[in-house]
Parts: sequence; structure tokens; C-alpha cells
Amino acid sequence: MEGDTGNRSEKEVAVVTGGNRGIGLEICRQLASGGVTVVLTARDAERGAEAASKLGLPNVVFHQLDVGDPSSAARLAGFIEEKFGRLDILVNNAGITGTTSNVDDPEAFRQELAGMDLMQRIEAINRHSTESYEQAEKCLRTNYHGIKAVTKALLPLLQSSSHGRIVNLSSYYGLLRFFSGDELKEELSNIDGLSEQRLDELSELFLKDFKDGQLEARGWPNEGGFAAYKASKALANAYCRILAKEHPSLCINCVHPGYVQTDMNFGSGHLTVEEGARGALMLAMAPKGGVTGAFMDHTEVASFV
Repeated sequence: MEGDTGNRSEKEVAVVTGGNRGIGLEICRQLASGGVTVVLTARDAERGAEAASKLGLPNVVFHQLDVGDPSSAARLAGFIEEKFGRLDILVNNAGITGTTSNVDDPEAFRQELAGMDLMQRIEAINRHSTESYEQAEKCLRTNYHGIKAVTKALLPLLQSSSHGRIVNLSSYYGLLRFFSGDELKEELSNIDGLSEQRLDELSELFLKDFKDGQLEARGWPNEGGFAAYKASKALANAYCRILAKEHPSLCINCVHPGYVQTDMNFGSGHLTVEEGARGALMLAMAPKGGVTGAFMDHTEVASFV
């Protein structure tokens, strides 16, 4: 066992949520190819195990994780504690759009999108999407509360690392410019005055306003669709900043990967998954003492507003 313990400390260990496809799978592939031991996680055990197997890399292991279920995050933490004793990198990649697509023929729609410019593609996808209260609730539970649950479960293991890093896959849509209300915008900008409890309250307030048809009146992102997605990413960004302030020994950042070709947008993105993974990989492999509490647009530091 002594040899095993010695081996534990040599290779860095990473967890990637939503690692079975798209950007998440690419991040797993590149981290593992670079010598990192990767725990690829996915909600669907069969798809996750298949994705890990297809990578064909000996330092990739699969573990089931439903980010919306705190007990699932606790089981993952137990597994990592037992197998590796610490965690060096957490990539919170799992996320959903909070919408339901009503496209009858995905292939025909994909071809239709190919003939449009970027903004036209986004608008067309929005026109073919509906946002129900149930979907909005699930979106907040996954994109905001899910990130929190996974991060909290794995935080002690990250603190056991000599250089713990958390990378949250965010979005341009999470920027505060999409909020129409100055009050909300100011509150989410003032990290010194914000608490995790207040973020939870704002999450509940968003859902109440969504249900009551008060999104515009309150100043939430409402124009152009994807209201829950925008709100969930903005809350997750604020949580990232609070966490970075509370844990200065860790490097905790958000990154917008760009508009990447994934299943979420019918493959209509203008970036490949390799290009979309660049910013996250840069943060995941950044040397000690690097940037923390930042929002990266691809590979450049940008504003949260």
C-alpha cells in the first residue's frame, strides 16, 4: 500500500462534470492526454461509462454524478477520498438550457441553421424553444444549485491539494448586461455585500417572478429568451466570486467557451469543441498563484457585466 500512496501524490487528479459529450468530453480527453488522472462524470451511467471507454486512455475513470442531487455529489467525494486522497482540479461543466426544443426534423433544422449568420442561428433556436416553469426550476437546480452542491462536496479534497483549481463553464449569457433592472445588476455586482444565502434567495425570487409573469418588472433577463439559463449562469458567476474571496488559496474562475458546436445548439456553433475547451484547459492547468475570481472570455480576462 505504501507504493500506492506514493503514486497518489504524483499525478494530478481532475473531476469533470458532464464529461460524456461535447466540451466536457474534450476537456477530459486533453487533461488525460496531458497526464492528469481524470474522473469523468455523467448523470447517465451507461453513456458516461461508454464515453470513458471510448477515450481509450488508462488514466480516465468513470463515476456517476447527478449534479442536481447532493447525495450523488457526496458519493463522488467518498470515491475520490478513498481512491486518491485529494483533488487538484474540478471542472464544473454540466449544464442545461432550461428550454424544450420543438423542432420536428432536427437534421433539416441543422441544415437551415447552416445558411444563417451567428445571431440568426441563435434567434432561430430561440423561436423553436419553449420555457416552462418546470424547465426553469430544473435549470436553476442544475446550473446554479448543482454547481454549489458539487463544489461543496469536493471542497475539502481540493483544499488537500497543494494547488486546487475550480473551473466553472459559464456563458456570455451569464453577464449582467442581460439584466434590465439596475437594482439586481448592482446587487450581483457587489460581491463584498453578497452572501451565498442571498444568492439562494434570489434564485427563489427568480422562480417566483417567472411563475407570476414578473421577470420584466423585476429586471431579470427576459428579452431574447433563455431567461432561466441567463439567471442561473449569472448566479453561478456570483457564487464563483464569493467562493474565490472566501478561499484565496484556491484558484476559482469562470470561463465562457464561446459558441461551440454541441448538441445543445444543433451543432450550429462556429467553434469546434477543441477551440471551446481552450479557456477551461488554460485555467485547469494554470500554475500556482494565477488569476482567481475572474471571468474569462475564451482565454482573455473579461468583465462580469
